[in-house]
Amino acid sequence: MIDEGDVAIVDVRTESEYDEAHIPGAISLPFDEIGTNKLGSLPDLDETIIVYCRTGVQSKLAVGKLMYIGYTDVYDLGGIRDWTYSTERGSSIG
Repeated sequence: MIDEGDVAIVDVRTESEYDEAHIPGAISLPFDEIGTNKLGSLPDLDETIIVYCRTGVQSKLAVGKLMYIGYTDVYDLGGIRDWTYSTERGSSIG
């Protein structure tokens, strides 16, 4: 799905964890910032969203929160610790 493109990859770890290493193209959306309202960084409720965290625990919970908000096409990738492909470093700002 990621290789095909047209998906939002969402990292729900803390911003400092994101800055250490993240999947290329992923956006940082810390778990604690996901509430009950549609998110500005994910404006399309029907967009395909792939969520990951460090171990897979918070990503599973985040999928439930996003679906509760109304997102319809959300998948749990699990933990980045199991990701065997390249990652990148860098700030979640800008």
